[in-house]
Amino acid sequence: MGRRNRRKLPIYENIEIVDLAAEGKAIAKIIVAGDEERELIVFVKDCIPGDIVDIQVNRKKKNFMEAYPIKFHKYSEQRVEAKCSHFGVCGGCKWQSLPYQDQLVYKQKQVIDQLTHIGGIKLPEAESILASQNEYFYRNKLEFTFSNKRWLTKEEISDDIIENRDALGFHIPKMFDKIVDIETCYLQKDPSNAIRLAFKKYATDNQLTFYDIKNETGFLRNLIIRTSSTGDLMVILSLFYEDEKLRTKLLGFIQENFPEISSLMYVINPKKNDTITDLPIKLFSGVDHIFEQMENLKFKIGPKSFYQTNSEQAYNLYCLVREYADIQNNEIVYDLYTGTGTIANFIASEAKKVVGVEYVPEAIEDANVNSSINKIDNTSFFAGDMKDILNEDFVLENGKPDTIIVDPPRTGMHKDVVEVILAAEPEKIVYVSCNAATQARDIQLMDIK
Repeated sequence: MGRRNRRKLPIYENIEIVDLAAEGKAIAKIIVAGDEERELIVFVKDCIPGDIVDIQVNRKKKNFMEAYPIKFHKYSEQRVEAKCSHFGVCGGCKWQSLPYQDQLVYKQKQVIDQLTHIGGIKLPEAESILASQNEYFYRNKLEFTFSNKRWLTKEEISDDIIENRDALGFHIPKMFDKIVDIETCYLQKDPSNAIRLAFKKYATDNQLTFYDIKNETGFLRNLIIRTSSTGDLMVILSLFYEDEKLRTKLLGFIQENFPEISSLMYVINPKKNDTITDLPIKLFSGVDHIFEQMENLKFKIGPKSFYQTNSEQAYNLYCLVREYADIQNNEIVYDLYTGTGTIANFIASEAKKVVGVEYVPEAIEDANVNSSINKIDNTSFFAGDMKDILNEDFVLENGKPDTIIVDPPRTGMHKDVVEVILAAEPEKIVYVSCNAATQARDIQLMDIK
């Protein structure tokens, strides 16, 4: 193994990639000299296990380093050609160079490692991970960004003349002001790609300005496309400022060319961030919602509503929740972080009463509607900050829960929520998570042995 300095950060040569970590990073292990030799973890981008590479360190900490490959000596036998031409740049798909079945192995290993190392949990023998039926075109929601600072290729950078830097696509990882202009995305089924490309072509042909996040200028800001298993289609256009004439012509063009859009909406967002949950979203044509279906239930989804982005896997997930909860017809169930009440309504027929709590008021409105349209009368929903609304008085008023189901955001649960859950002493807790690390942390907080 050779080593030399560049910008005071080392290069390591002929390094074997041995594992995968979260966020698409690969793992190498380096022996570092010091008072005594020790093994140091290096997180390397754009590699998979089996690759042998020279790596340039770009971040050095006491217990780990981060690096990127500068030369491949050998490619892993597991490596396959990525389907997407934007792979490795946009950051939307991290492991397309690895076969899907191999991806599942490493993902399951990550979950097990985090639950055992962070949560201190002794796990039973793990069952096989439940694979998605669809490797591509599985998402029901994508968010795109308009930008006048398109990410440039090396070839374009060397060119003296760049005629147009407008883009409509995804953020470059860790670069808030740089956007990859997406030609074809394999995450969401048609007509998602066609709608996005139509917005961009119309904007370019009619010289509409794309947003400049640093200077806070430009007309077009963001685009959200939501599809559903029922065939409904929602499109939300975010504008930096109102210009009724320009807006009407643009949305009229989209409405005319995509009559299948059942909900065409827009929002004016003059803020410094892209969040629209605190802004009024207005209807241009169609209705202000779409529907998803699960078994014999229908779920109304508004423009601000959360719904699991993989509809088919969401159904498989909720079936597991129902199985693990094993709810009896005399039980009170709390569904925390209920969103639009999907889980609450899905398991309501099994329980005496289901109480759902969610931060977003509009989602709670949809949760109540979902109960109504499905003729479910044993649910109650409450809007508010979980750590504020879920207290001893709330439990006294709504009944002591026999089972608590939690499905928090990636940041996990606030410690005050954990304390109330423990004080309620439910017989069962079913924890749904999209981040095994924060899930493991929360489980550790709930360990009262």
